Amino acid sequence: MTELSDTPPEAAPHVSVLLGEVVGALAAGPGDVVIDGTFGAGGYTRAILATGATVIAFDRDPSVQRFTAEFTATANSATANSATANSATDGRFRLIEDRFSQITAYLEDASVDGVTLDLGVSSMQLDEAERGFSFMRDGPLDMRMGADGPTAADLVNDLDQVELARILYVYGEEHASRRIASFLVKRRAERPFTRTLDLAHVIERALGGRKGAKAHPATRSFQGLRIAVNAELEELEAGLVAAERVLKPGGRLAVVTFHSLEDRIVKTFLAERAGRTPGGSRHAPPVEVGAPASFQLISSKAIAPGEAELAVNPRARSSKLRAAVRTQAPVWSDAR
Repeated sequence: MTELSDTPPEAAPHVSVLLGEVVGALAAGPGDVVIDGTFGAGGYTRAILATGATVIAFDRDPSVQRFTAEFTATANSATANSATANSATDGRFRLIEDRFSQITAYLEDASVDGVTLDLGVSSMQLDEAERGFSFMRDGPLDMRMGADGPTAADLVNDLDQVELARILYVYGEEHASRRIASFLVKRRAERPFTRTLDLAHVIERALGGRKGAKAHPATRSFQGLRIAVNAELEELEAGLVAAERVLKPGGRLAVVTFHSLEDRIVKTFLAERAGRTPGGSRHAPPVEVGAPASFQLISSKAIAPGEAELAVNPRARSSKLRAAVRTQAPVWSDAR
């Protein structure tokens, strides 16, 4: 969706990243059914619907409902006239408020022609201070993409120092995780963390200030906390396995990632499923040695945004697209 950055919102309005490339990789058309596993503001959904395909969208964030009006108008609307009744969708859109890892609970095996996932935090979530994702705007220390579960404040205030450091190191790739965790534990003994800017300032002090760095010192720590709060890597692993199950032979998977942890999972999963590597990953499902390839890679390398897109949307700078086509082979035994 977007990377967590300190880019001002006015310089980076919500723009769907690698939109043309994703639509091209899906190659959807009339009669096809495509899952948009991360609906957000509906950018990918809008483009997929324009191809004539049907879209079943998933999003755990209840706030995205406000973006669905343009897709849900039908010919049965009492107030719509004949020119606008179909709203260019003609009932070809459905939003399910759930995690994309749960698609097998709603769809049968080999039932869809495409799946797309746009990972990370959305621009809307990042720019809304009350969601607590940004270290540049003061808000409650929340970071939940959905409406339930522990908040970032719960983690920062309740976890022991060792576990807090582990989260910052593993999920945030923050090499100074132990030092930061020590600062956080000492400060929370005086008063708990409840606000984003308060947390960001303490992390900044732990790292000795900005010292001319391009990225804010709290960038990696906020990433780590957000991933832990939302179980994002586990969700991705389960979502890839679910996509393998629901895609028809010839169906296409297109995944946009924004940081190395996500990209490593997707790259490893697709390489293994395409028979490209016997190895495993600590963040990937187990490898079934010798199983027939269930995917064929569309490109051996990830697709990155071009200079023109980066000029319009700086938040796209770390994004990568990986895509593959489902083969005739059965799902691997770890598919669930």
